[in-house]
Amino acid sequence: MNALNGFLGSRSGLAVTLVVAALGVYLLATHTGHALAALPYLLLLACPLMHLFGHHHHSGHRSQTGRSTERR
Repeated sequence: MNALNGFLGSRSGLAVTLVVAALGVYLLATHTGHALAALPYLLLLACPLMHLFGHHHHSGHRSQTGRSTERR
């Protein structure tokens, strides 16, 4: 994550971020109908993607042996 923070903190990273944000605003302003029509499909696609990528930080569905999952 340090490489990403280093890039976003640089001048070129800031320029790329501003250009991408400006393009996003332009596309949303000119193609609002298309964006709204795709919104339900994007929400449905986000569910399995969040499930797949969200389990990387805590070992997925594998149980942690030797640790109690209950709070006391």
